[in-house]
Amino acid sequence: MATPNAPVDGVPPGPRMPVSMQTLAMLTRQRPFLERSRRRYGSMFTIRVVGWGDVVVISNPVLIKATFRADPTTLHTGSSSPLRKMLGPNSLLGIDEEQHLRQRKLLLPPFKGQRMKAYESTIADVAATEIDSWPEGEPFGTGESMQRITLRAILRAIFGAEGTRLEALERLVPPWTDLGSQLTPASWLQRDLGPLSPWRRFQRLRAQIDAVLDDLIASAKADPQLETRTDVLSMMVQARYEDGGEMTNPEIRDQLVTMIAAGHETTAHTLSWAVERLRRHPEVLQRLVDEVDEGGKALREATIREIQRTRPVIPFAGRTARKPFELGGYRFPVDTRILLAATLTHYDPDLFPHPDRFDPDRFYGIVPDTYSWIPFGGGVRRCIGATFAHMEMDVVLRVLLERVELQPTDAPDEPWKFRGVAWAPGRGGETVVRRRGWLEQSEKRTMGFEPTSAAPLGRNI
Repeated sequence: MATPNAPVDGVPPGPRMPVSMQTLAMLTRQRPFLERSRRRYGSMFTIRVVGWGDVVVISNPVLIKATFRADPTTLHTGSSSPLRKMLGPNSLLGIDEEQHLRQRKLLLPPFKGQRMKAYESTIADVAATEIDSWPEGEPFGTGESMQRITLRAILRAIFGAEGTRLEALERLVPPWTDLGSQLTPASWLQRDLGPLSPWRRFQRLRAQIDAVLDDLIASAKADPQLETRTDVLSMMVQARYEDGGEMTNPEIRDQLVTMIAAGHETTAHTLSWAVERLRRHPEVLQRLVDEVDEGGKALREATIREIQRTRPVIPFAGRTARKPFELGGYRFPVDTRILLAATLTHYDPDLFPHPDRFDPDRFYGIVPDTYSWIPFGGGVRRCIGATFAHMEMDVVLRVLLERVELQPTDAPDEPWKFRGVAWAPGRGGETVVRRRGWLEQSEKRTMGFEPTSAAPLGRNI
C-alpha cells in the first residue's frame, strides 16, 4: 500500500508534441513554447529534447531554491555540461563536488568587493576608446563593438595582458569563441574529422591560446612586482591550496578561458540589449542621462538588473541527477536533466507585476531575490564573476551615457537570436548616436579653445 504523500517515481507531465517539434520550438520559439507549457502544466513540467531525453523545467522560486541547495553529490552540473569538453577538464564549469569546491575557494577572492575597484579605470578607458570610434548619425549594430570592449577588459584586468600578448589573444579569442558557440550544442561535430574539420580548427586555436597563456603565466611568476599586481592571473599564480600546492598551468589556463567564455560574450550581449531596450524607452534613457550628469548610479544599477530580468542571455541553469532526487512531489530518476528557467521565472506576474513592462524602478534601491532573479545561477554554482560582470556593465553604460546620445526609436523590439550558448539581439543592438555636446566642449578646451555657449557642461541642450 502506497504511503500517503509519498513522492511519485518519475517526472511531471508536459507537452505531448513529438520530440522533434519540441526541440525545434526550443531553438526557435523558446519563450512562447515554455510559457504555454507553464500555463497548462504549472511551474514544473517535462519537455523532451533531442539528445537530452526527459528535461524537467522549473520556474517556482521555492523549487529553484531546493535545487540550488541540493547535495552536490546528488545533482551535478559540470560532468554533464556541454561546455566541459570545450573549456577543458579543469574548468570551473566542468567539474563537480570536492574538485569544484576546492577550485572555487581558490578563485573567489580576486572577485570580491573592493578588488573590483582596481579594474574600473581600465574598463572605462577601454570603453571610451571603443565608443569614441562609433559612427555618428548612421545606424549600426553595437554587438561586435561591445564584444571588443568586454574582451579587452577581461584580457587587461583579469589576464594582465599587454602589448604583443594582448594583440595575439584579441586575434585568437574571437574565432575560438565563435566556433565554440557553434560546436557546443552540436556534440556530433566535437570529433576530429580531418585537418579541415571544425573540431580540428577549434583545437588548433585553443593550442595557440594556451601557448600565449603559458607565456603570460611564466611572465607573472618571474615578475619581481608580482605581489603588487592586481590582475586576477597574478593572484592565481600566488594562490595556494590548503595542502600548500599551487595551481598547475593547465588548471590556470582552463580557468582563464572559462572566464572568457562565461564573461566575454554574455556581458557583451547584455550591453547590446541595454542599447536595444533604452532606445525604446526614452523616458528611462533621459533619467539615466540626468543621473550620470549628476554623478549618481542607483537608477543605472537598477536598469542593469531589469535588462537582465527581461533579456536573460543565458535562459537556464542546469543540473543532472546522479542519484534519485525528490522535488515537488516527484522522485526523479538518475540522469534526469533539470533546467531552472530564468526565462520563465523572470516573467512570472506573481513575482514581477506587469512582467512584460520594462521598469527599472522595480529594482531601484532593491537587491533582487536570490531565487526569483537568477541571471547568474545560484547556490554553490553561482557565477564567481557576477560582481565583476555587474561592475563592468555599470562602467561601460556610464561611459556610453557620458559620451554619446542614443537616438530613441519606435521600431519593433529586436528579435532574440540564439548564438549556440547565449541569446543576443537579432540586429546586434542597433543604434544611431550623436556625440554629447559637453564632450565636444571639453575636447576643445584641451586644444586651447573656449566654447562660445554658456550652457553648463554635462548637459547637451
